[in-house]
Amino acid sequence: MLNKPQKRWNPEHWASWKPFGIGEQYPNNYWELVRTIWENRDQLPYAWNILNQGVCDGCALGTTGMKDWTVDGLHLCNVRLRLLRLNTMPAFDPECLSDVSLLPSKRSSHLRKMGRLPYPMRRDKGDKGFRRISWDEALECISSYIRQTKPDRTGYYLTSRGTVNETYYCAQKAVRSMGTNNVDNAARICHSPSTTGLKMSLGVAATTCSYKDWIGTDLLVFIGSNVANNQPVTVKYLHWAKKAGTRIVMINSYREPGMERYWVPSIPESALFGTKFAEDCFLVNVGGDMAFLNGTLKHLIENNWTDNNFITQHTTGFNDLKNALDSQSWETLEQLSGATKNQMYEFAQMIHQAQKAVFVWSMGITQHPWGEDNVKAIINLALTKGFVGREGCGLMPIRGHSGVQGGAEMGCYATVFPGGKDINSENAQALSELWGFEVPTNQGLITSEMIDAAADGNLDVLVSVGGNFLEVLPDPDYVETALKKVPLRVHLDIMCSPQMLLDPAETVILLPATTRYEIPGGVTETNTERRVIFSPEIPGRRIGEARPEWQVFLDLAKRVNPHLADQLSFENTAAIRQEIAQVVPQYAGIQHLKEAGDQFQYGGSHLCFGWNFSTPDHKAQFIPLLPPETQLPDGYFAVATRRGKQFNSMVQEDKDAITGAVREAILMSPLDAQKLGLKQGDRVLLKNEVGEYQGKIYLASIQPGNLQIHWPEGNILLDKKQRSPIAGIPNYNAIVRVEKMAV
Repeated sequence: MLNKPQKRWNPEHWASWKPFGIGEQYPNNYWELVRTIWENRDQLPYAWNILNQGVCDGCALGTTGMKDWTVDGLHLCNVRLRLLRLNTMPAFDPECLSDVSLLPSKRSSHLRKMGRLPYPMRRDKGDKGFRRISWDEALECISSYIRQTKPDRTGYYLTSRGTVNETYYCAQKAVRSMGTNNVDNAARICHSPSTTGLKMSLGVAATTCSYKDWIGTDLLVFIGSNVANNQPVTVKYLHWAKKAGTRIVMINSYREPGMERYWVPSIPESALFGTKFAEDCFLVNVGGDMAFLNGTLKHLIENNWTDNNFITQHTTGFNDLKNALDSQSWETLEQLSGATKNQMYEFAQMIHQAQKAVFVWSMGITQHPWGEDNVKAIINLALTKGFVGREGCGLMPIRGHSGVQGGAEMGCYATVFPGGKDINSENAQALSELWGFEVPTNQGLITSEMIDAAADGNLDVLVSVGGNFLEVLPDPDYVETALKKVPLRVHLDIMCSPQMLLDPAETVILLPATTRYEIPGGVTETNTERRVIFSPEIPGRRIGEARPEWQVFLDLAKRVNPHLADQLSFENTAAIRQEIAQVVPQYAGIQHLKEAGDQFQYGGSHLCFGWNFSTPDHKAQFIPLLPPETQLPDGYFAVATRRGKQFNSMVQEDKDAITGAVREAILMSPLDAQKLGLKQGDRVLLKNEVGEYQGKIYLASIQPGNLQIHWPEGNILLDKKQRSPIAGIPNYNAIVRVEKMAV
């Protein structure tokens, strides 16, 4: 049984005795609410119904209306409030794009404020801007390009911005009917190493536990994750976890203020005095997580603090792991991790003393060239005590987008079929028989490879649903050059983005999409804890000729292959869910979701329950790992890109209300600043062989020798060639020199 939270107020948990944290640095959530009301004043009833009835289109907690399945009460965060206007704003005048050179700004934030994209539009080479066209002309133009080229010279990408399971499923089916597996989604650049690592070690490719396991477990460990910023509703879970006696630990290169304390606005005690979260913080180098975790493992093994019965009966590979750790010296592990042997021992003691533990990680773990191994290192640690497959235990790669979990599971992925099945002849044949057309058997191009193909002149058509590669991928100049070479670019979106405005090689088509709340028949999303949730259509404003994305993909595929019209037709979204239940076994039950609040959690509350692992031998696999060599040359720093007050590349504030850092801030240790003769606010230049970045020093509690800058601004320093070996995720970190700039 999990420990139950104590309801009485406890000053030991308070962040400050000052009422409402007066003078403290933290978000003013009440002001966010006022601002949201003002922004949506022209559509207040519609905005209220979206909040009260729809499934959140922000992060992947999956609140339905303003409630969830973890704790009682109303849940409403500033991320959802900031995204709300995207659903309620009016359309822009198409004449705004008739000459793109006259736009006052091409920044995402300014383009977004223009309003919704209302009609299909077209721009050909030499045109100053876009002109309105019909859907028939748009689809005929696109299908003509696709018919005239080879299938593998086309690429299709879907962002996770509110994208729903029905869209993912229809998109991948349509793309495969056109003869290619070149379809990928935003999961590729966030948690693809997590699904890879989990599947290799445990045989599953999703979080193994539920959010409820956070509250009352003995130990809750966050590694490379900042949920206070990226999944704000979870601070309510952390508050109740503290009230239940859970010990919260943070492992990161920066001591995130929001993970140490927060004022939760919907809980009176916390709203008044705040709540202290992480009692312990272990600072590690950027890229030093694996060395720290391996050092912790060495202590556990040397002190016989492991669950030997579990290891013997339910795992394999432990002796190989021990031998690999024996060859790694403490001196090397300290040097690579940035932590001391004693600090690793301290964390090992916490693992030893805990009977239950949950490990949560995010892109601080995955976005490395060794992202898959980072994930496997966390799994190795959890397996030493059997912290999986039971209450209060689990491994959770927490998702940042509401639509991202279902993307790969629906098969909208270049490297797997629906249900996460491998792309091979056998599985392709099974799908071919089910769908009534030949399914390609070779793996497709992943996201970064599509851009490489474009740069090399090997991509003739690129269809993007949402997204903005210019602000998402490393080396923006390279990305821009590549996109400008694609003969036909198609952008299916609700609003205008900078990549739409790049000069066409031949033709650019813009297609207006509906939001999830506008799709007739309602839709579903899958949240981090594998909960499949129905989100109904919300009556309200409708925009021009916007169409559901799932319908656009199928209409396009039917024009490319008219003889497959019957195989590519669905009467409504309910019919799509019926087929999903047939094709994706773990989603059996999705066909019954019809009304607001309908949901189910596939696999139950815990995957691998009872230590029944989905591997060939039904045992979990320990995997020996050698930490990467990350020692820096003299005078160089490791820099990581971070999220500030923002939601991906879509919503960005000039100042982070949690840290106080502005967008151009370069987070640096006071010790490093002193060595370099720098002080708060000094302008400096970060340089490497890829690019240069100008910013201002912001003194912070960060591991010496390491820096952090905001994403996507910092992408200019990232090496596009550095990717993880299996998942292909880009490296969102770099090595730089620091030069002080003249005043």
